[in-house]
Amino acid sequence: MCSSLHLSFPAASPAFESSSRNRKCRRLQRILCFPLQSSTVEDGENEANNNNCRNAILVERYGNGTSRRYVLDDDSQLKSFPEEKDDIKRESHMSDVTLSWLPYTVKDFILPAGFPDDYLQYMLLQFPTNITGWICHTLVTSSLLKAVGVGSFTGSTAAASAAAIRWVSKDGIGALGRLFIGGRFGSLFDGDPKQWRMYADFIGSAGSIFDLITQVYPTYFLPLASLGNLTKAVARGLKDPSSRVIQNHFAISGNMGEVAAKEEVWEVGAQWFGLALGILILDTPGIVKSFPTLGLTWMSMRLLHLWLRYLSLSVLKFDTINLKRARLLVKSHVLRSSVLGCVDCNREENILSLETFTKPRITFCVPLEEMIGSERSVAQVKILVKLYKKEKYFLVVNRRKKDFEVFVSFKVGATSMSVLRSVWQTYWLHENWGSSTNASDQLAQSLREMEVGFEDFMQQLKLAGWNTRQINLKVPREISIDEIDSF
Repeated sequence: MCSSLHLSFPAASPAFESSSRNRKCRRLQRILCFPLQSSTVEDGENEANNNNCRNAILVERYGNGTSRRYVLDDDSQLKSFPEEKDDIKRESHMSDVTLSWLPYTVKDFILPAGFPDDYLQYMLLQFPTNITGWICHTLVTSSLLKAVGVGSFTGSTAAASAAAIRWVSKDGIGALGRLFIGGRFGSLFDGDPKQWRMYADFIGSAGSIFDLITQVYPTYFLPLASLGNLTKAVARGLKDPSSRVIQNHFAISGNMGEVAAKEEVWEVGAQWFGLALGILILDTPGIVKSFPTLGLTWMSMRLLHLWLRYLSLSVLKFDTINLKRARLLVKSHVLRSSVLGCVDCNREENILSLETFTKPRITFCVPLEEMIGSERSVAQVKILVKLYKKEKYFLVVNRRKKDFEVFVSFKVGATSMSVLRSVWQTYWLHENWGSSTNASDQLAQSLREMEVGFEDFMQQLKLAGWNTRQINLKVPREISIDEIDSF
């Protein structure tokens, strides 16, 4: 669990504490505490709520609208209790009165953060437009299957219709993958498009295997083809948004439409060559008549495809700062008092690595109870509040694990710069951490070093050509902490 922090505070007089609490209670009642009870409510309930207000320390708010309040009881022991869903103002789209009836989880699934006024109207019209398009696709598929002879041997169009239903059913099942990826992971692609574009090809390759073996098990065509489409739809759900971020990187003149159109030119040219070579392979009897030979040929082409994809993504040189590049830049500054340039940093960036396995490990959005440990020490909470008074986050070192790890929770109002500052402090602690010395002293020292070092770090980023106006470090919204200055 987290390190146990010990620091003595000068004792305040009881009279001063009582006066201070009463003044702050009156100031914070309407904002952070339960509404005052009417005169018809029993005095006991009114007094209990007032006590909660007087002794409140922190309010931990969760993404689903619930919260947990941490208070001091009469014996100065730290207590916590859950609260009902509140009316905290979310992102701009969450405060739209026209969608107030829609549950928060649904809004978060279908709407992006901070969309403009015309977005919702556009999508509400696009939705029925796409429905009619897919109806036409279903009808045309039946005609295409009839044209290639499906149902001709029976003399009936029923076979062609049944085949069309099976064909579009597999497309519909596959579309579930795109639905899930777009709704659940839509916020990931801006930060690391290279990684997710590469993962899309890995997943798409796995989906192609199911299509390939339908030749061996034709009776299981629908489940195999549906599973293949589902997997490839997940891949497409990762590919399309990642590709758009990469296209935006190329549109340095604001010509996003032209960049997308020119990419189509390259893709169509590659499609012609690929189809021509594929037809030549299919015209080779030794390949198409032997499934092992066909499978080996496919595997060879697919491995070559993945290798070429990796090389193409490796040459991209982003000047924006995501978490991977932030780690490399901060590490360079902490160790050598200099930062990497865009070319060197992008070259060192590991496209395939996951944040979970990156050292030193940073765990974001940790509940306060886990940060302060099982002792639930009031003194420790006071130390954290005092140490991070100027920051928009709390950071502690987890000393329970053998490997170095930090826990970070963000306050209400934290920004991308807050995330970057927490990364800088993490790397300084990682390089200077001593398990035998006092943990709170080391945290305090790291914050003092950051006061000077982080300013120099930002100056060097600008001199090295990094875009410090676009820092793709999203603040996790699963947990945020409201700090109540009630000590």
